Amino acid sequence: PIAETIRRQHEDIVKSARMRQDFTANVSHELKTPLTVISGYSELMENGMATPEDVTRFSHEIHKNATRLLTLINDILRLSELDTGNSGPDFEKINLYESARVCVSMLSLNAEKHDVSLSIEGNPCYVYAGKQMIEELLYNLTDNAIRYNEPGGTVAVEVKEEGDKVVLTVKDTGIGIPKEHCNRIFERFYRVDKSRSKQTGGTGLGLAIVKHVVEQIGATISLQSEVGQGTEIQVEFPLISE
Repeated sequence: PIAETIRRQHEDIVKSARMRQDFTANVSHELKTPLTVISGYSELMENGMATPEDVTRFSHEIHKNATRLLTLINDILRLSELDTGNSGPDFEKINLYESARVCVSMLSLNAEKHDVSLSIEGNPCYVYAGKQMIEELLYNLTDNAIRYNEPGGTVAVEVKEEGDKVVLTVKDTGIGIPKEHCNRIFERFYRVDKSRSKQTGGTGLGLAIVKHVVEQIGATISLQSEVGQGTEIQVEFPLISE
């Protein structure tokens, strides 16, 4: 038994080290891309090698990549906090429906820009969690559903009680996820469509943050998806009384 315990501990240490190494390599790559763009365009402008029309275009690219860089850094820092258990304020009783309604309202303009119809249904339901964690979970799930949708598509957010659970459902009519990718989309920097993800400003960390939050608040998450039809993600929370 002692030898078996030592073996398992060794395997866990090796696995953890490999994950940290992979994460560091991915972070380096993800940071390098926008920095290269910013450096390249700014150098052309500094050396007077850009026409007035170029300056406008280059400035747009610099701003877009700087915004992407800031978003990426914020997501990396947040994952680091969650990894160390520094998840923010103490847990409290939260009206999940009200939090979802605020999130939908906040993302409505973004949905409109993507020509996506965003709606919410349900009734007041209470869960026990950190306020920031719930906001991050709702934002990342809803934002992803908008980001990987099709023009004219829909995103439906629903909060309801089912037995002794509170169920959050985010359903979209987007591009869908191939079955061979479904088990991996919660991994850090894992993207099904890398070109589309970067084109829409995705960092590849949103669903990794969702996974962390779900684990820390004692919830469970499930996913159903079909290519060309859309994706439905459900998060089940333990029900608490009002």
